[in-house]
Amino acid sequence: MPLLSTANGPIWYADHRDPTLHRPVTLIVHGAGGTHLDWPAEIRRLPETNAVIVDLPGHGRSPGPGRAAISAYAADMIAVLDALKLPRAIIAGHSMGGAIALTLALYYPQRVQGLLLIGTAAKLGVHPDILNGFMTELSRTATLISTLFYGSQGTDSMRRRTYQRLIEFAPVTLTNDYAACNAFDVRDRLGDIHAPTLIVGGSEDQMTPFKFSEYLRDHIPGAKLVCVEGGGHMMMLEQPVVVAEAIRAWLLEETWSAA
Repeated sequence: MPLLSTANGPIWYADHRDPTLHRPVTLIVHGAGGTHLDWPAEIRRLPETNAVIVDLPGHGRSPGPGRAAISAYAADMIAVLDALKLPRAIIAGHSMGGAIALTLALYYPQRVQGLLLIGTAAKLGVHPDILNGFMTELSRTATLISTLFYGSQGTDSMRRRTYQRLIEFAPVTLTNDYAACNAFDVRDRLGDIHAPTLIVGGSEDQMTPFKFSEYLRDHIPGAKLVCVEGGGHMMMLEQPVVVAEAIRAWLLEETWSAA
């Protein structure tokens, strides 16, 4: 798949849209220290998502530095929509990607048809050991995150892949990602969101506990919540069929206005 030339620089994307479906496009955004591969094929290629999926700047196949603020990543996603000539899209985000999605809904509401929030929160506090660890103890911090990312259905292979990916990142990119998460707090703005919203949370999520998903459900008007039993922070990798079915059902039951 190509690099997309945007006003904010080149951004790698994969285009799974099917114009014959006449369905809204879903822009899929990964989390801190992640790539598009955090989203399994069961979701990326789900016909109902009609998806465009990206690697954020400085992540995966996208060049350039990562950003230091959630708002800057949100501006990058607007640049992606502009470059693809998409007036509006459903924004799907995991963890930091969910913060980016919430920011888009609050500051660019005319561009957001719906929100799909997985393993995220209105406030993303980060433990100091993680915030300070990438620059000084990368291996130890990557091991810690690889452990915290998964619930009881996570496998050693999943944890090894996460560890390997993290130690290949520029430490400054990881530091900035998690610092951006730590600064993110839109708890007092959730009532301003009026886009159809699905929240998916894992019952064993150690990074963004399920109570954070319940908080989003209780404060975003009309939001719907699905609990993935036994799901950790990377629930979409642990239980891809369960998560994909929750997404598919929501996309089919909502009435989508024309883009």
